[in-house]
Amino acid sequence: MNTAQRPRAERQPAVFIAHGAPFLLDDTEWVNQLHSWSQSMARPKAVLMLSAHWDQLPLQIGATRTVPLVYDFYGFPERYYKVQYASPGAPELAARVRELLRAGEIAFAESPERGLDHGAYVPLIAMYPEADVPVLQISLPGLSPQALFTLGQKLAPLRDEGVLIAGSGFLTHNMSAFMATTPQWASEFDAWIGGVLARRDVDALLDYQARGPAVHTALPTVEHFVPVIAAMGASADRPEQIAFPITGFMGGSFTKRSVQFG
Repeated sequence: MNTAQRPRAERQPAVFIAHGAPFLLDDTEWVNQLHSWSQSMARPKAVLMLSAHWDQLPLQIGATRTVPLVYDFYGFPERYYKVQYASPGAPELAARVRELLRAGEIAFAESPERGLDHGAYVPLIAMYPEADVPVLQISLPGLSPQALFTLGQKLAPLRDEGVLIAGSGFLTHNMSAFMATTPQWASEFDAWIGGVLARRDVDALLDYQARGPAVHTALPTVEHFVPVIAAMGASADRPEQIAFPITGFMGGSFTKRSVQFG
């Protein structure tokens, strides 16, 4: 079959998933929201995951076979350390990622024993509970907004090949601010970033630390926020619809806002 005859994979969106801690899986409403979202999208051939919980330079390419999960959390009940998610590895996707990274002159290395961390497997359990979609996780190559946006741009061709590019984190993430009600700073920052993304305001997104209201309260550290920049970068090749399939707050100050580009 030549290239002209080969069936074209259905173009996938790029997404940002608010992922929650392991106890997200006890939140029936949130699990149902994530699952409904996944069912509203075309089924991907594979998922390329960038999680807030793996930041390493140079960019690392994780396991391409099924390996144990990374239980990167502490002090939780024992049952959370027994969760399994044996998704298939994605060696063909890894080969294509290497190709795109080389073409984009982005340095990378291999971490062949590194399994999915909870920023990857927790939302995937909700979205694809049968663990039958191949998954590849790569690290965030640092926290530079421009570098992450460029990475998303370089990986964007995967979308036309049926790959769901997924950033996973939280658009507000202050671990000292679990509350019964949502504080003003959280609602203001959530509204601000929602507007930035809806307008496709790349300049404001890249300059979020200077422009975002109450940004240092909303994001005392930024690793949970920056995956959305890579996801936006993967949408930069063409104007397309941006949707917020899940909104609202968890624990008062943690926005559940998730984003779909395309």
